[in-house]
Amino acid sequence: MSAFSFLVNSIFPGDHMRFREILPILVLSLFLMGCGSDRPVESIQIKTVSKLEEAKSLLSNYAKGNPLGSEAVTFPRLIEEVKKENPERGAILEKGLNELQKMKGNIAGKAKELLTKL
Repeated sequence: MSAFSFLVNSIFPGDHMRFREILPILVLSLFLMGCGSDRPVESIQIKTVSKLEEAKSLLSNYAKGNPLGSEAVTFPRLIEEVKKENPERGAILEKGLNELQKMKGNIAGKAKELLTKL
């Protein structure tokens, strides 16, 4: 005898038809009890960072001595996004990032200079 059969026989001895009538009601009521919630729904505000701030963050890392990494492939997209926000600063960023990519060795000084221009 399986555990399920034992449970059914102990709850409904000899009356399996009654169990079949009550089972859907039990399952439905358990399901509905789990769906309700008294907790209020809370909204989470997400602060968006401008593309210029994203560029400044990258330059800040370079100014601290970090080398150019694989993020350099995203520079054209970043430059275009900054140009949409502020064309003048986008042009400065484009010129500066192009110079950084051409440099060999320590780029910290140039990154600091570019940060002050932005």
